[in-house]
Amino acid sequence: MALTRRDFMRAAALAGAASAGLLAGCAGGGEGTAAGSTATGAGASAAGGAGAGPNGESQVIVTMTPSSEPAAGFDPLMGWGAGEHVHEPLIQSTLIATDDDLSFVNDLAVAYNCSEDGLTWTFTIRDDAVFTDGVPLTAEDVAFTINGIAQGAAAEADLSMVAEARALDAVTCEIAMKRPNNALLYTLAVVGIVPAHAYGSDYGANPIGSGRYMLEQWDRGQQVILRANPDYYGEKPLMDRVVVLFMEEDASLAAASSGLADVAYTSASLAGAAPVGYTLLDCASVDSRGISLPCNPAGTDVVVDGDMVYVGGNDVTSDIAVRRALNYGIDREVMIERVLAGFGRPAYSVADGMPWSSAAMRVETDGAAAERLLDEARWQRGDDGMRSRDGVPCAFDLYYAAGDSTRQALAYDFADQCAALGIAVTPKGASWDDIYLRQYADPVLWGWGSNAPVELFELTHSAGWGNYAQYGDATVDAHLEAAQAARTVEESFPLYQAAQWDDATQTGVAPEGAATWVWLANVDHLYFEREGLAVAAQKPHPHGHGWSLVNNVDRWSWK
Repeated sequence: MALTRRDFMRAAALAGAASAGLLAGCAGGGEGTAAGSTATGAGASAAGGAGAGPNGESQVIVTMTPSSEPAAGFDPLMGWGAGEHVHEPLIQSTLIATDDDLSFVNDLAVAYNCSEDGLTWTFTIRDDAVFTDGVPLTAEDVAFTINGIAQGAAAEADLSMVAEARALDAVTCEIAMKRPNNALLYTLAVVGIVPAHAYGSDYGANPIGSGRYMLEQWDRGQQVILRANPDYYGEKPLMDRVVVLFMEEDASLAAASSGLADVAYTSASLAGAAPVGYTLLDCASVDSRGISLPCNPAGTDVVVDGDMVYVGGNDVTSDIAVRRALNYGIDREVMIERVLAGFGRPAYSVADGMPWSSAAMRVETDGAAAERLLDEARWQRGDDGMRSRDGVPCAFDLYYAAGDSTRQALAYDFADQCAALGIAVTPKGASWDDIYLRQYADPVLWGWGSNAPVELFELTHSAGWGNYAQYGDATVDAHLEAAQAARTVEESFPLYQAAQWDDATQTGVAPEGAATWVWLANVDHLYFEREGLAVAAQKPHPHGHGWSLVNNVDRWSWK
């Protein structure tokens, strides 16, 4: 059954006036057509779960958050596939990819190796990949893409470790490194290869790739339609057409309630309200929520990039006893039940469950131990039950992103639990622009997590871009640097673990050590899934409720 404008307007009415324009704009009839395309839009979608597109091909309609829409379009040299929300680029091929176990598998590459000194990587690529304009993909395109990202100021993928990529012949690309860094592989697994001959300023809106899908239509602020690439060199996609609607949470629920979407993202607070004909799809994640704890006293300003000066330091969280007490005193299981309705797991690090995670990061709730740590550090309770020391209240502000209801609820639950310990926490919702100004001085409730150890490095190394705690230790840094310099990723895992806690030197960022963060929860990614749709098994989702869901949409099917 075809979707009509009336169907969309009915859903829009359910979602409210704010989302009416979005849903109506997705109707068929040629509105919002991308340049050079013929719009069928979501108007030809499968209302009632038929799963058929405008020409009878298999189709799925998925909702995503508005922030999932790529601001610069589908351009890997800008941010598509990389950045904060990492995912497979779909439109473009990658040299390598990761399987369900997060092991590396070949895509364009048929073989690759690294020199003994770690300074040269050599990739041999397949000779049967063709761009959608009919031009064969060669090593020249691979080198062009890697150099474009490594030298591009606006690139979100991190290839800063690359000195230069060069094509040795049509199927061989050599990458010269500035320093040994096996994290290169994790980045290459999400970097889509673009055509050197057809790349220009409008590429993001009109991408040419060699991946599983090609862009059929993009109506900015509304929807994206992808169609299976008939010339794809790999296994033919089972799902011929993918429609992505960008909408707020209430509109996403309305799209499912109206039968307009096949997979609609939702939150823990709405998870029990699956519409008739839908089941709840619960995807485990490494999408961690945690609070950075500044380790230096107030007045320790931070200089970034040589000229940006940020106020830094905190007289309460700079006390290691307070940081450790927070780690021991917070009951994460209770928080997850109260805030996430049970749809999550306790978090102890930014890498829980990953091969590079450390068991030493885990801490069992022990309120008595937390009280003892605070007592021994002379944080004494007053008549009101709250603690202070030498006239300084055991109190701090906790910043979170305003408008994020989950972070707000986590922040207030954290504050309630801290109050029981005698620590006064004041949650403050703010814009990211305001939060960034306070990120080195006040605790901040962040969201992190990826299928790579890059964030562990950056949040932990003394010079890392995410070292909001401003903690530095030479032994920790040495372990992290050795991990990146290891010749294989497998050799890096015990080094990453030692950076978190090293028994021999009794150093690290674990709760037993510096306790630079208090991690709270890994948030499950939740969706309403139409009955009759078979969504393929999911890898752990990284931070971001968006494109990672459809990493393997080519393996989805209708029953």
